[in-house]
Amino acid sequence: MELITVRDAVYDFMRQCGANKWFGNPGSTELPMLKHFPDDFEYVLGLQEATVVGMADGYAQITGRAAFVNLHSAAGIGNAMGNIYTAFKNQTPMVIVAGQQSRGIQQFDAYLNSKQASELPKPYVKWSIEPARAQDVPAAIARAYYTAMQIPRGPVLVSVPADDWDELASHVHLRELCSAVKPDLSAVQALAARLREAHRPALIVGAAIDRDDAWEQAVAVAERLGAAVFVAPLSCRCSFPEDHPNFQGFLPGVRDQICQRLEGYDQILIVGAPAFTYHVDGDGPHIPPTSQLSMLTDDAEIATWAPVGDALICGIKGGLVSLLEQLEKTSAIAVRKRADPSAVDDATMSAALVMKSLAKVRLPNDIFVEEAPTTRVVIHEHLPMLKPRSFFTMASGGLGFGMPAATGIAMGSPATRVINIVGDGSAMYSPQAIWTAVQHHLNVKFLIINNGRYAALKRFAGVLKFPADSKLVGTELPGLDFVSLAKSYGCPSIRIETTGELERELKAAIDGDGPMLLEIVVP
Repeated sequence: MELITVRDAVYDFMRQCGANKWFGNPGSTELPMLKHFPDDFEYVLGLQEATVVGMADGYAQITGRAAFVNLHSAAGIGNAMGNIYTAFKNQTPMVIVAGQQSRGIQQFDAYLNSKQASELPKPYVKWSIEPARAQDVPAAIARAYYTAMQIPRGPVLVSVPADDWDELASHVHLRELCSAVKPDLSAVQALAARLREAHRPALIVGAAIDRDDAWEQAVAVAERLGAAVFVAPLSCRCSFPEDHPNFQGFLPGVRDQICQRLEGYDQILIVGAPAFTYHVDGDGPHIPPTSQLSMLTDDAEIATWAPVGDALICGIKGGLVSLLEQLEKTSAIAVRKRADPSAVDDATMSAALVMKSLAKVRLPNDIFVEEAPTTRVVIHEHLPMLKPRSFFTMASGGLGFGMPAATGIAMGSPATRVINIVGDGSAMYSPQAIWTAVQHHLNVKFLIINNGRYAALKRFAGVLKFPADSKLVGTELPGLDFVSLAKSYGCPSIRIETTGELERELKAAIDGDGPMLLEIVVP
């Protein structure tokens, strides 16, 4: 059996996977991995590890392939942990290879040694290991890849000591793992029977529909049932055309408010999402007392903790196809027209006006990456998403994903315009992504909605019933200059402060080539 270096065996396996990029920020424990770096590979440098993981997350989501990430021992994992958590919640396939101190000096608690390296990222990786022997590293990375790609997908970690890369190991050959899970026919028939008898059905759509390329099937189910369609609380992707006549908007992450929105619907089908993702505690029923809920999910774990409803665990697209085979087109069921967007004052600068203006200059295939918690409700109202794989945000609630994810998406989809809508507070978590976008001349536009504060906290204080005159410490953000920040990374930038220039400058920026930052000042 031919032996090659661990390094060559790993690169050879990555080629078989169709992977030719490392997203990373190297340190001394990673340099041996990068020795004799192959000409057919690219190292995508990020200036901080959270930025690295965020870029890899966006790239993996838009391409549907696992991203390979290189992080610097325990310190690098620590810096990246927030976005590793986000990748886990996003169900993003990602193979993280973390550097580790050489085996011979680990016993002395050497500089940069990562104690219990495989334990460090848990529980927010699907699997992690530091192989017992150097020759086991290629096989461990292969297993990590298969695990990352298995639905539900997610990040994995392999810790590799610095002196392993020059050791000898065997070739590892890519195997085909078919992960399609067909639904049980009798369960599908029972679900279809319940839905056929519905007087007023509702369909709740989640991120897994977009991940499994099941938009067409979701629309067909909604139309065949005459169902009102809602987006699941805090969904991180768009899974239904938001200009469709059946579309009714977005469910909040609050129990009693969900019940209010779903009142009167007798059969509720939730597809590709938990039932439900809550943001605040609450009491009372999870669905209206007169409603019956069914779930179609590809994630067995969320089926186990759902507090209500029966669950069918299978592939999303395959499950919807099977369901459609059991459903005849229903007689017309009236779906109430969604309320028109609220009026926007064109003479006053506001986030709503920004989104209204953006809707005018967008193209149908533009991709939006959002990390502006306060502005999200405004986006929902004034900037509808219309196409598959057109909207991405974080499922975790942690900031620092948006700017690097937009950069990674632009790298993975270079023919598409990528527009990153990010709040001023969010933008300070991983702004290093701007530098990478400049270095690779990516077609990504960073739109900073600058309201001078963590406005989401003020709004959330109201949800928690703080007195209206409460003083909220640690929420004001004076003195931030995003135009200068962008210029320091070599990125063209502009500040927009008046309504007269807004639409013109938005269109010029989005139509232009390469990266650009727009700082848009709103009250």
